[in-house]
Amino acid sequence: MDYNQEQFLGAQFSVPKMPFYMSYPMQNLYLTEMEYEKDMDRMKELYPREVKTILDYVEDECDKMEYEGSLMFDEYPDRLMIEMVVDRIRQKIEDEQDDLEAEEYRGERSRRRHDLRNLIGVLLNNEMYRRRCRHRRCRRWW
Repeated sequence: MDYNQEQFLGAQFSVPKMPFYMSYPMQNLYLTEMEYEKDMDRMKELYPREVKTILDYVEDECDKMEYEGSLMFDEYPDRLMIEMVVDRIRQKIEDEQDDLEAEEYRGERSRRRHDLRNLIGVLLNNEMYRRRCRHRRCRRWW
C-alpha cells in the first residue's frame, strides 16, 4: 500500500460513525413536535379552572376549523370571522352559565361578558397560532 492509499483510508476511517437513525433527520422532527405538545400541555395544566373550561370550548371550536383551506390557515385570517367564532364560543359558555348567574344585576353581567369575550379572543388567537405553526411544520415533512 502506498502513501496516497494510506492517507485516503486514514481520512475515510477518521470520520466519526453516525448511527443509522441519525441518517434520517426527519425523525428528529417528530420528537421535536411531540416535545412542543408536551410542553404546551404542561403549561395548560397551570391555567385556573375557569380558564381551562373556556379553553375546552376554544379547542373544540378549533378542532372543527382544522381542515385544509380553513380560515385558521389563511395567510391573513379575517377579523370578522374570528369575532364571529369568539361570539359563538361566548354564547355556548353563557348558555351553560345562565342558570348560575340569573340573580346578578345587569351592569356586572355586561362587564363580565366583555371580559369573557376578551379572554376567549386571546385564547382563540393563541390556539390558532399554535395550530398554524404545527400545520406549517407538519405539512412540509410528513
